[in-house]
Amino acid sequence: MGCTRWYYLARDAHDPVAALRRRRRRDAGEQRGLTPRLIEAVRAQYREHPGWTVQLHYDNLAALVGEDESLGPLPSYATVRRFMKRAGLHRRRVNPRRTAGAKQAAQRLEACEVRSSEAAHVHALWHLDFHHGSRKVLTRAGAWATPLMLALIDDHSRLICHLQWYLDETAETLVHGLTQALQKRGLPRALMSDNGSAMPAEEFPAGLHALGILHEPTLPYSPYQNAKQESFWGTLEGRLMAMLEGVDELTLQRLNPITQAWVEQDYYRSVHTEIATTPLKRYLDAPNVGPPCRDSATLRRAFRLRVQRRQRRSDATLSLEGKRFEVPARFAHLEQVHVAYARWNLSAVELVDPHPGTPLCPLYPLDKAANASGERRRLTPRSAPEPTPVTGTGLPPLLRKLLGEYAATGLPPAYLPKHDDPQPSA
Repeated sequence: MGCTRWYYLARDAHDPVAALRRRRRRDAGEQRGLTPRLIEAVRAQYREHPGWTVQLHYDNLAALVGEDESLGPLPSYATVRRFMKRAGLHRRRVNPRRTAGAKQAAQRLEACEVRSSEAAHVHALWHLDFHHGSRKVLTRAGAWATPLMLALIDDHSRLICHLQWYLDETAETLVHGLTQALQKRGLPRALMSDNGSAMPAEEFPAGLHALGILHEPTLPYSPYQNAKQESFWGTLEGRLMAMLEGVDELTLQRLNPITQAWVEQDYYRSVHTEIATTPLKRYLDAPNVGPPCRDSATLRRAFRLRVQRRQRRSDATLSLEGKRFEVPARFAHLEQVHVAYARWNLSAVELVDPHPGTPLCPLYPLDKAANASGERRRLTPRSAPEPTPVTGTGLPPLLRKLLGEYAATGLPPAYLPKHDDPQPSA
């Protein structure tokens, strides 16, 4: 009977293929097994707990049905899962800190679409981030510590410009790794990073500005904007750190060479699924828009903060980070001086010109023991003339002018003399 019915349907239809095509269900698009009240309960539960799994939502829904039978019969887990998937109620990562910034980031993620992007050229954009390793290392002090990796990735080629393990996340560590990347690869046009503890330090943005690198920080609580960096952390943990599970007494001095060898011999030469080639080949073949790097002295001078200090006239010194520094005698006439220095290296403090920023001279800490010898440099005489003592009894011009104007008013004296002057004898 079924074949006969199909035969007549195909014979009498204008389009036999369309006539034999499977028909759409009459209840397609309708939610079966979930009453309107259950649907509202699932949606309300998701609004309060978007980080729950489907199984946890289902278990709580079952408990809710047990408390209130008027909600309707409990559907199966597959029914609830299909409804949540079709309604877009996917599990979302929830920040445990319920701050205003975290809520604003979540609202922005819901309101704005997320699109994949890529720089068109090599060195057009770098990504920078710190990562807490999954394996602890043994320090020289005999303690276990969690290492942190600083990595810089080129956006176009996915090449690692530099990576290194450290024991802290400070501005000094950040500049130490960044300057190595700049010296190895060149200067990028832009650098993207999050707002970690080391990034807001004044030395970091000042150095990027001096080198002409545009700093593009990610939005708070939005790690998806640095997705290429997050993807590399997964590769690092899944391949390199997984091979170190059986290594005992892992130290930082041993971990860094192992990491460098893995990057050079494995990561650079493995085909990246997103770019369909190896990072090394794409780095070499793509056009490079990064200018060459400056010398080491220029890099050290770039990553410094510039402050203004008042010079003490008594001994020609100024204070920096709780320490006093001597100003050369040729600059003793300046009341305000401009100083460039890095807070982690007070051995390289310089007096700079405030407008072009060129260094004028180095400043050294105050050495009271050396100054106690009594030796002093002879000062160069200034070009200003020495003041001469006032001679004569004549009144100044202003005072003569005031006396003349007062006498012209014709007013009597505004005081009474206490003793009359003796009359001169005839």
